[in-house]
Amino acid sequence: MSLFPVRSKRFIAFLLLLTFLLLSIYTWNWRTGVLDGITGNTGLEIVAWVSFPLRWTREQVRSTWDSYVNLGEVRQENERLWAKVTDLYLQLSRLHEEAAEVNRLRNLHDFQPPEDWTLEGGRVVAARFGPHAVVESLLVDKGTRVGVAENTPVITPLGVVGRVLRGSPTFSNVLLITDPNSKVAIMGRDHRTQGILVGNGPQRELQMQYVPLNDLLREGEILVTSGMDGIFPKGLPVARVQRIERPSTSLFQVVEAAPLVDLRNLEEVFLVLNLTPVIEE
Repeated sequence: MSLFPVRSKRFIAFLLLLTFLLLSIYTWNWRTGVLDGITGNTGLEIVAWVSFPLRWTREQVRSTWDSYVNLGEVRQENERLWAKVTDLYLQLSRLHEEAAEVNRLRNLHDFQPPEDWTLEGGRVVAARFGPHAVVESLLVDKGTRVGVAENTPVITPLGVVGRVLRGSPTFSNVLLITDPNSKVAIMGRDHRTQGILVGNGPQRELQMQYVPLNDLLREGEILVTSGMDGIFPKGLPVARVQRIERPSTSLFQVVEAAPLVDLRNLEEVFLVLNLTPVIEE
């Protein structure tokens, strides 16, 4: 006897049983809704777990983009603030420069010229210093048009700067007292000891020559113009004595002095005009 009919009957029976179970479960679920709730909750959990990485990735991308946009805005704001700070710094620097110029001009305005002399203010437009310069000199924006001539004294309220070496209608070349070609008749303010102040070149002290060994002079004493050279009026401060040596083999003292004026940082000067010779008393 063949086994096929038996197997077919069992298979049909299994299908009928399965169908019955499914219909029973369906009917039970239709009445109670338990399976719908279970499958719904399970589906939601599965969807939630599947969508969580996608949602996290989206949030991260959005956060990164927002951060980038904010960073770009912050960078732009920083650039605007930096430009503003730079502008304010330049304004502050300009105000400091103007304040310093006002103080210098006020000192120049308050300075009184020696009797019988007149002052012409000028600005320094160029300078030549150092070992490669032919002479230690300044270029000033006043010339023969305002009465400047050769040997016109050039001073500041602090002291003597030098004298005009040569001039043009609108500019003058000023020989500084530190140049070896410069010679100024001077005397001590306290002891009235006279001598000639000679320049020794860049970065070197001035030298007061022809001071006899027995004449009185002290370190720290201010040297002023004596008026004996016919160029500078009497009494203008020039330098301060730094060192005095009295060698036994010489008739004169060795006197070194430092200029009272910072010659390397001058911006405005006075040119002393209309010289009336001053005869020492």
